[in-house]
Amino acid sequence: MNALLIAQQGDGWSPWVIGFLLIVVIFFLIIFGVLFQFVGLYVRALVSGARVGLLDLVGMKLRKVNAAAIVNSRIQASRAGIDVTTPEMESHVLAGGDVQRVINAMIAANKANIDLPWNVATAIDLAGRDILEAVQTSVNPKVIDVPNPALGRMTIDAVSKDGIQLKVKARVTVRTNIKSLVGGATEETIIARVGEGIVTAIGSSADYKDVLENPDHISKAVLAKGLDANTAFEILSIDIADIDVGENVGAKLQADQAESDKRRFQAEAEKRRALAVAHEQENVAKQAENRAAVILAEADIPRAMADAFRSGNLGVFDYYKLKNVQADTSMREAIAAPSDGNKA
Repeated sequence: MNALLIAQQGDGWSPWVIGFLLIVVIFFLIIFGVLFQFVGLYVRALVSGARVGLLDLVGMKLRKVNAAAIVNSRIQASRAGIDVTTPEMESHVLAGGDVQRVINAMIAANKANIDLPWNVATAIDLAGRDILEAVQTSVNPKVIDVPNPALGRMTIDAVSKDGIQLKVKARVTVRTNIKSLVGGATEETIIARVGEGIVTAIGSSADYKDVLENPDHISKAVLAKGLDANTAFEILSIDIADIDVGENVGAKLQADQAESDKRRFQAEAEKRRALAVAHEQENVAKQAENRAAVILAEADIPRAMADAFRSGNLGVFDYYKLKNVQADTSMREAIAAPSDGNKA
C-alpha cells in the first residue's frame, strides 16, 4: 500500500500499479462470472425456504452434479415438509440415483401416510426398482394376468382326478410391499406361484364339475398358501376370470395305454409263433436225420449178408427161405391193407 501511495503521489500511475489493478479486476470478474450463473438458483432456493449456499453450488459444478436438479428437489422436499439435506441428495446423485424421482416418491408416500424414509427410498432406487411406481402401486393396487399372455401362454391347464382337463385364466390383485421391495421377488414369481397353486387345486378336485360350480374354491386354496412370501408384493385377491373344459385326458391316456398293451401282446404272440415255427423246423431236421440213419442201417444189411455168405454162416437155402418169408409178409400186408373202394 505504501508503494501504491508513493506511486500515486508522483507524476502518474506506474505500469506496475496498472498491471496489478488489472489483475485484481480480472480476478473479481472471473469470480463474479462464476457466481453469476448460480445466482438464479441461489435466489430461487432462498425465497422458497430451501437455502443452498453459493459455495455448495460451485462445488456441485466442480463435481459434475446437476445443481438445478438438486435445487428443485430440495425445494420440493422443503415444501412437502420432508427434511433431506443437500449433501444427502448430492451423494445419491453421485451414486447414480435419480434424486428427483426419489423425492417425488417420498412426497407421494407422505401424502398417503406410507412410511418411506430417505435411506429406504434411495436403497430401492439404487437397486434398480422404480420407487415412484412402487409407491403408486402401493396406493393404487394393480392387476396381474395369470398366465401372462406376453410369455406365450393363454391359459393354465390342469387335470382333475376324473381325467378332465380344465383351462383357467386368473387375475391377481396386488399392491407393493415397500418393506420387502429390496430383495423381494418380482411379478414373474407371483405368476409362477399362482399358476402352480391353480394346478394343485384343480388336481386335488375329485370331479371337474365341482371346479366349474365353485371356482372360488381355487381362489381360497391358492390364497391360503401364502404365495406372496419373500416377494415385493402383497396379494389382495385372486379371481378366476374364465374356466374352459378341455380334453378328456384320462380317457386319452387309457386309450393310449390299451393300444400300447395291444402292441405288446401282439409282439409276445409273434414271438411265440416264431418259436413254434423254429421248433417245428428242428423236428423236421431231426426226422430227416433219423431217416438218414435208417437208410444207413438198411445199407448195412446187404453187406452183412455178403459177409455171412463168404464166412459160410449163411447158405443158399437159408437165403431163399428168408426171401420167401419176406414175400409172405408183403402179401399179408397187401391183403390186410384196405382197398380204395373201402376208403370211400
